[in-house]
Amino acid sequence: MSERLEDIAQAMVADGKGILAADESSGTIKKRFDSIGVTSTEENRRDYREMLFRADEAMKSCISGVILYDETIRQKAVDGTPLADLIKAAGSIPGIKVDAGAKPMAGFPGEKVTEGLDGLRERLQEYHKLGARFAKWRAVIDIAEGTPTWGCIKANAHALARYAALCQENGIVPIVEPEVLMDGPVATHDADRCYQVTEWTLNTVFDELFEQRVLLEGMILKPNMIVAGKNASSQAGAEEVAEKTVRCLKSCVPAAVPGIAFLSGGQSDEEATQHLSLMNELGPLPWKLTFSYGRALQAAALQAWGGKPENVAAAQRAFTHRARMNGLAATGRWTAELEKAA
Repeated sequence: MSERLEDIAQAMVADGKGILAADESSGTIKKRFDSIGVTSTEENRRDYREMLFRADEAMKSCISGVILYDETIRQKAVDGTPLADLIKAAGSIPGIKVDAGAKPMAGFPGEKVTEGLDGLRERLQEYHKLGARFAKWRAVIDIAEGTPTWGCIKANAHALARYAALCQENGIVPIVEPEVLMDGPVATHDADRCYQVTEWTLNTVFDELFEQRVLLEGMILKPNMIVAGKNASSQAGAEEVAEKTVRCLKSCVPAAVPGIAFLSGGQSDEEATQHLSLMNELGPLPWKLTFSYGRALQAAALQAWGGKPENVAAAQRAFTHRARMNGLAATGRWTAELEKAA
């Protein structure tokens, strides 16, 4: 595979493929395992992720890249193969989450800024040796009374841009993820307020990326869709979500960006798929629109697996179905009938 940033970025948004987010922190994966009564040990986490990465049909046909957690990129499969090599063998690209999490922002009650820039150059050099060719950094923007503030958006956008520049210096494509939350502590905002804040955030992020000399052709944007907060009195319909999201992105995201890989946020599995497909039906668009889903790709597989070796095949089928549905959505070809035909 080419080591050019532009080529890696294009491969990450290849037609009908998207990105599997398997970078859950130890705390998050523990919550997921608790829900199925499985203890979160290093071995169980390894077994679960190995099961996903060995789902050949899904990995080869629908998954362009996999975002890993620090523990996972260092782990080996039961047969001794590094998990990163399993991903490569399936024709997919290993990636790595590099931020240190969103922490309370001093002087800005209720707002957060993502940390992790200290020592990042050296960590990226190590991750490159371990096989990572892209990385991810997530900023969190919450909507409530009086928030977000300009100070919070600016600080997060600046950190995202510095991270992106460091990635590119080290031959790694940055996924730039500014997430305007739909499921924050209040989350009563409507879709129009989400549009306003997302537009503000994205414009600020691209200003900072330009100032930090980030090559737009060698990055991927991972934004939220334009949806109402989960506690809002009314929710936007699927067509409205698709139309508003595409309109917002067209007004903010330069055409030089090769692709936009959405996060699913708090959407249901099927909603995330339907919204993506409807957006792709609104084409032609200046960039590829695809998925970078975690829970929305994994939830059905996790339930089917339940920590039992005898359930691996059923869990892989569940994962493959969701991957296939999202692969269809990435080219605007998903339908409710195909969803139910499985």
